[in-house]
Amino acid sequence: MASLKANHRPNRLLAAMEHEDFTRIDSQLDIADLPRGKVLYEIGESIQYGYFPHDAVVSLLAVMKDGASAEMAVFGCEGVCGFISASVSRRSFGRYVVQVPGRASRIAVEPLQAAFDASMPLRELLRRYTEALLTQTFQTVACNALHNVEAHCCRWILSTHDRVKRDTLPLTHEFLAEMLGVQRSTLSIITRTLQTAGLISQSRACITVQDRASLEDVACECYRTVRRNFERLLPKTHSHG
Repeated sequence: MASLKANHRPNRLLAAMEHEDFTRIDSQLDIADLPRGKVLYEIGESIQYGYFPHDAVVSLLAVMKDGASAEMAVFGCEGVCGFISASVSRRSFGRYVVQVPGRASRIAVEPLQAAFDASMPLRELLRRYTEALLTQTFQTVACNALHNVEAHCCRWILSTHDRVKRDTLPLTHEFLAEMLGVQRSTLSIITRTLQTAGLISQSRACITVQDRASLEDVACECYRTVRRNFERLLPKTHSHG
């Protein structure tokens, strides 16, 4: 159990595993540094590793033929990225890119799949995570279609704040605009409005959360819906900001 606390505890999904399940994979885990912008997998690439983020945040992007992209899912300290795709086709159906730099516990797909096959509690844990992730993805689709960009932006900042557990988030306007699917000029107007209202402050390549409660008031209902589902399905893994 010491290895879990010393090296892998920041990932809540690993921390929520039964001791027997964690010991099955403990020796196969290593620590990976994930710099901002690093592409873990491109579309169609064979997935070799699952990543359990600590303080890094990874986005799964759909990429169009013209190079335009849109965020489909987000992975942070509450989950694992890569393994769900690998357990079905072993091919990435999007681009996995690091949006917030940090560290992750990494494991080859084969030993993780073997542990999954051997343990009913682990299968149940990862199935609950899969359901929570799908709920998040479907809610994001609805959010993009129905809610204004300012509310969407606040939801995105809050979700990132939950995952990294620090107030200053290393986010550039360019990157955040890409994640939200808007022009950089549009994003700049939104963040200036939020800064003027005292909800955030901005510096070069960073956004700092100043008034989380007010951010939650401005964010759309999707933030709370996704959070409630994670808390219901995975009460030991979701952040309480």
